Amino acid sequence: MLDAPSNLGLRPPKPATVPGTAKAPGALREAGLLAGLDAEDAGHLVAPRYDREDWEPGDGVFHAPLIAEYAQRLAARVGELLDAGRFPVVLGGDCGILLGTGEAVRRHVPRAGLVYLDGHSDFRHVGNSPYVGAAAGEALALVTGRGQDDLSNVDGRGPIFADEHVVLMGIREDDEDLDELAGTKILVRTAAAIRSAGAAKSAKWARRRLDRLDGFWVHLDVDILDEAVMPAVDSPDPGGLEHEELAELLSGLTSAANCLGVEVTVFDPDLDPDGRLAAELTATLIAGLTPPR
Repeated sequence: MLDAPSNLGLRPPKPATVPGTAKAPGALREAGLLAGLDAEDAGHLVAPRYDREDWEPGDGVFHAPLIAEYAQRLAARVGELLDAGRFPVVLGGDCGILLGTGEAVRRHVPRAGLVYLDGHSDFRHVGNSPYVGAAAGEALALVTGRGQDDLSNVDGRGPIFADEHVVLMGIREDDEDLDELAGTKILVRTAAAIRSAGAAKSAKWARRRLDRLDGFWVHLDVDILDEAVMPAVDSPDPGGLEHEELAELLSGLTSAANCLGVEVTVFDPDLDPDGRLAAELTATLIAGLTPPR
């Protein structure tokens, strides 16, 4: 278990504040996640300071140089774990940490895949929006090569993941980028479709694409959960999954022989003052990530 508490990719919750997602690793550890998974402790990768006071719309992705620098450090750390035969569980932070974890996976295997579990497509880029800004809302676009070069081509080797190696799951039926995604080779299954088909069958559906790859990474933004059970995120929405469905989906994905690791993002302990939501999320992660006996 590795802490990657970067909050650089999120907008401030309100003026003169910073996103609380940097506290998520500590909250999940305090709720018993390390012991519950019987995991080795891989430590903590200190993130740069959050400061976007001088940013204005039209300036590009804020914190971009810091995000790119952190991505390289995170890629090196996760790469060491992968090379040692470990299964990293990376605790973010926001979705922007995928630039680092994804790069580690791309360096580790020739044909790398991605399952993007998220309540939103995070597919904003300059081709479909008047301007960009928050990397967390652009993470899937960036790792598939859409966006400013210092982030979408972070090491000069082009997109981290090819569209045909990506599965996006859990977005809502009204996601603004569904039509554009339909014109790509990215596989998409909404939260409603997951519920209709069943979480276990949806995991098998995703693995039909992923099983032919050399390895794949699981990205989890906890706003895939319904706002009624997980309001402690920056953009809670109705129509999401229940905890039991998420646990079943994670289990079906991470039990694959070629699943290389998983990251957990966007949980905000500032919105969970009594720790109840952290405890419930921890129980779901333990259920979903504990290897079957």
